[in-house]
Amino acid sequence: MRWVATVVGWVGFAAYLGAAEPPREWTVEGVARQAIVYAPSVGKGPAPLLFVFHGHGGTAAHAARTYAFHTHWPEAVVVYPQGLNTPGKLTDPEGKKSGWQATAGDQQDRDLKFFDAVLKSLTAEAAIDPKRVYSTGHSNGGAFTYLLWAKRGEAFAAVAPSSAIPPPAEVKNLKPKPALHVAGKADPLVKWAWQDRAMDAVRKLNGCDAEGKPWAKAGDLVGTEYASGSGTPFVSLVSPGGHTFPAEAPKLIVKFLQAHPAK
Repeated sequence: MRWVATVVGWVGFAAYLGAAEPPREWTVEGVARQAIVYAPSVGKGPAPLLFVFHGHGGTAAHAARTYAFHTHWPEAVVVYPQGLNTPGKLTDPEGKKSGWQATAGDQQDRDLKFFDAVLKSLTAEAAIDPKRVYSTGHSNGGAFTYLLWAKRGEAFAAVAPSSAIPPPAEVKNLKPKPALHVAGKADPLVKWAWQDRAMDAVRKLNGCDAEGKPWAKAGDLVGTEYASGSGTPFVSLVSPGGHTFPAEAPKLIVKFLQAHPAK
């Protein structure tokens, strides 16, 4: 299969299929990779850049349609990358479905290199604000966001993983950074106890207060903010649900990311 990436200008956007703009490929070590890119529909000057990583078995097209971060942040360049078939840690051990590398060195770091290529390309071609580059993702995409934090942390102002935990070997490589974590207390796949421990570790890393304060609420999602004297707060966004990405999450994630450009 030939993978293509649609890149768009600053006016309007190009959809994944039937785009007015000619398709473009990012070739990473001989493998062509794809992403859906939405350009800002409003705003002037350098734009924020948000990477959105789908979960294992997902697609860029589904993430763009259902997460729709670009509708909540029309001033931003929003990138929905497409994963390749990848063995899963919790499901799909044969790697018949799309996903992202689980650890550094896994899959010859093909997804870290893909991120590098897209970031380099977009910042060279468009007015991207280097102080407002962000990553979010659900499940396997959330774990990859944690991996990006560990291995490419200098690129990001803030991150917002969902239904995931950081690769255990990479926890030591995380540096304090504003972060939001979405979790469901009834998650049958990435257990609540695992995520709770991960969130506690991030709070301690970020030097956050032990007690949180109400931050925001939408539907079943309840946000609690843990302040940090070093300017690296943490927000837990928790629902009673399972291993799903809540429909209300994108709007609240955007609210958090917008408040935290890099210093």
